[in-house]
Amino acid sequence: METVLTMRGTPARARWRSGAPLASFLRVFVRNRPAVVGAAVILLAAGAATAAPLISPYDPLKAVETMRLAPPGATGFLLGTDEQGRDILSRLIWGGRVSLMVGLVPVVVAGILALALGVTAGYYEGIADHVIMRVLDIFFAFPMVLLAIAIVGVIGPGIHNQMFALTVVLIPYSTRVVRTSTLSVKKLEFIEAGRGLGARDPRLLLRHVLPNVLPPLLVYASTLVGMMIVASAGLSFLGLGVQPPTPDWGVMVGNGRLVLYRAAHVVTIPGIVIVVVALAFNFVGEGLREALNPRSRQ
Repeated sequence: METVLTMRGTPARARWRSGAPLASFLRVFVRNRPAVVGAAVILLAAGAATAAPLISPYDPLKAVETMRLAPPGATGFLLGTDEQGRDILSRLIWGGRVSLMVGLVPVVVAGILALALGVTAGYYEGIADHVIMRVLDIFFAFPMVLLAIAIVGVIGPGIHNQMFALTVVLIPYSTRVVRTSTLSVKKLEFIEAGRGLGARDPRLLLRHVLPNVLPPLLVYASTLVGMMIVASAGLSFLGLGVQPPTPDWGVMVGNGRLVLYRAAHVVTIPGIVIVVVALAFNFVGEGLREALNPRSRQ
């Protein structure tokens, strides 16, 4: 028999065409070429950072005085050297560890906290909603980057303080996304049906509200990673983030500005890497938005 029936009586070939959730998601995501390219860039950057001890040509902290400001393509230095004679390619590879971590960790931590706050505010409303959102409105009164600069300026520079400041400024924005999604899901018929059948709030939240709130948050979070990479680079540029000589893309741009007119590649190369990786996360976010949209997956 050419068509094999599944346990539910649905033809296997038809089920594949309609697609299981994961297969359907991947099929829609792969159709978005910018998202695929962005995912490839992210995997390349993450893989290079993970394998830094194996693929880095030189020690990122080792300076060769005789090779200061060597141009790209110089003997033994594919992307040239910086103002201290350190290999730019090696510093980019090792700097990816710091930059990607600073971009990912605040988004993940803020997303977890935003889930708790946003679901509580949107599902229960009333006093809980009023207190949570009014407190977060205080943070909305300040621009994101300026608030991060102020927090780091008070608690002091450093990578951990930098991640803490970025996490704080992200919580209000992520919470608002979760709250808005929760308010819309709460009014759907299957939530009312669950209550009518006697389901308690914890079960409704875990089984029905969270699965419908997570997709918008994931899409939003993917775009925030690129923004956080740029923001962390800005803080490092100002001397409020990662401190030299630790390799970091923002630190590389900040140090290279002193020799911009003598050796522009010292600034432009890490700057281009920051822009490309940030755009890659934005493209992936757009691909996730489309792939998680039920209409696109039909």
